[in-house]
Amino acid sequence: MNEPIHAPLILDIAGTAMTADERRRLRHPLVGGLILFARNFESRAQLTALCGEIKSLRPDLLIAVDHEGGRVQRFRSDGFTELPAMGRIGQLWMQDAMRGLQAASAAGYVLASELRACGVDFSFAPVLDLDHVDEQGASRSSVIGSRSFHADPRVVTVLAQSVMQGLALAGMGSCGKHFPGHGFVQADSHVDVPVDRRGLKAILAEDARPFEWLSLSLSAVMPAHVIYPKVDGRPAGFSARWLQDILRERLGFAGAVFSDDLGMRGARVLEGREIGFTEAALAALQAGCDLVLLCNQSPIDGGAALDQVLAQLELAAAEGRWQPSAESEARRQGLLPQQAPFSWDELMHDARYHLALQQLAL
Repeated sequence: MNEPIHAPLILDIAGTAMTADERRRLRHPLVGGLILFARNFESRAQLTALCGEIKSLRPDLLIAVDHEGGRVQRFRSDGFTELPAMGRIGQLWMQDAMRGLQAASAAGYVLASELRACGVDFSFAPVLDLDHVDEQGASRSSVIGSRSFHADPRVVTVLAQSVMQGLALAGMGSCGKHFPGHGFVQADSHVDVPVDRRGLKAILAEDARPFEWLSLSLSAVMPAHVIYPKVDGRPAGFSARWLQDILRERLGFAGAVFSDDLGMRGARVLEGREIGFTEAALAALQAGCDLVLLCNQSPIDGGAALDQVLAQLELAAAEGRWQPSAESEARRQGLLPQQAPFSWDELMHDARYHLALQQLAL
């Protein structure tokens, strides 16, 4: 195909080294990056070599990972700091607000500087979901829970802003998730299709507030695979009303929009109908996503599903069923780090890094 003006697909690889098929896919002009998982990590040396090889294929590929702290942290050994859950930082804020801010900035700096020292460009953090609780005081959402800073959108916003400051100090952008809020629903969108029956006014007054207040400074946003039927019958990640009318127009967000993983159950049902990966990708792009994630498919049948999606996206562009976007591509390119990272050895001698580690001693 001719070189497109938009590389929207973020995919994965199966193991700690790339196969020939995976190298071929990463060279495809519709691929804009990849997401790493714990299965892709054996050691810092291996991870650094893997990221270097990826960049040698195409320097503009965005290498990303879900690395939030707490239970969502892909790399935990061989020197990587075990980061606290953001809920722990929220608890610290309640005891000592300034210590909470310090710890949040420190978490962002340690997170980003360690990843960048190994060649990773971007982490899908921070979580902006509110930690809604039930009548017994337990988190309503098992999939969010301690990943959230707090139940109060003001606390979430202030602490997330501090994490983002730490990320930026290490040259990494930020991704607020899961717009407009996943914390009120009990179902897990990995395995179910959650439904939040509140109205738009309530959602905008509570869960969407951190996205509104941080709209100028967030690099990216990831919508939830949650249906809010009083606003739209489609999950937020497939909804032009949520992504264009509300996120872009009403809240003024101008950064990149990632879909959440299109392999999740919450992304595979649209208006009551089962859909495949390509239809999900097209629906997300047409709704207003700049980039779409398709995770955990490379280990299955040699990644046949990824090849099928690439071929069908190519066909959709040729037939005019999907219009590649120069603006979306510019947003993707804007997520690439603009400053060189420390090497790991340099990081170990960085005074700011050691101060951040001290401030993370909760």
